[in-house]
Amino acid sequence: MSWHRSERAVLADALTAAGPGTPTLCEGWRAEHLAAHVVLRERSLLAAAGIALPPLTARTSRLTLKTGDAATDPAGFAALVTQVRQGPPAWSPLRWAGDLVQHVELFVHAEDVRRGAGPVPARTLPAAQEDALWRALTRSARLLYRDWLRTHGLVLAAPGRTARVGRRPLDPDADLVLRGSVGELVLHAYGRTSAADVTLEGAPPAVAQMQADVRRV
Repeated sequence: MSWHRSERAVLADALTAAGPGTPTLCEGWRAEHLAAHVVLRERSLLAAAGIALPPLTARTSRLTLKTGDAATDPAGFAALVTQVRQGPPAWSPLRWAGDLVQHVELFVHAEDVRRGAGPVPARTLPAAQEDALWRALTRSARLLYRDWLRTHGLVLAAPGRTARVGRRPLDPDADLVLRGSVGELVLHAYGRTSAADVTLEGAPPAVAQMQADVRRV
């Protein structure tokens, strides 16, 4: 199963249901800006480079806002969502990237749209998709939580599975267990900390420090 394909459909459907002007979990972006981000990432090599390369980030941010702002009318927004639904063109490297690059990206952005206007029930994901998300999460968790791991320990815990991220800390009070469904743990790891339905277990100072974490990845 190519999970990025199903998540692309969820994202496009969520954008259509939300409509232009709807807030998302991405600070400063409405639905049209998030759609523009996805389209530019997949259809503009220069804009895509700005997502990863700091010297080009400001330019990409301006282009994302400009493209989104030009698609606030129903027809313009629908055309942008159609491009999201179609995916990368044949010449784009992302056309062949598959789940390794696209699955988590599209899953997180689908939830950015679904949850942007307020809490909504979490989706029930197929077991095989949870397996795929868990593998992606455990591969990237050390990088995503790198600042935390300089002074603390972290265990990710989902129903039926656990994974320690980084080394066990010398101070047991610096250890923390982050518990939730796989999808919610992914959202937390990617900076959607206020929207992720997770629980924190550990010494109160460690819990408070993690709760104050407002990363944007």
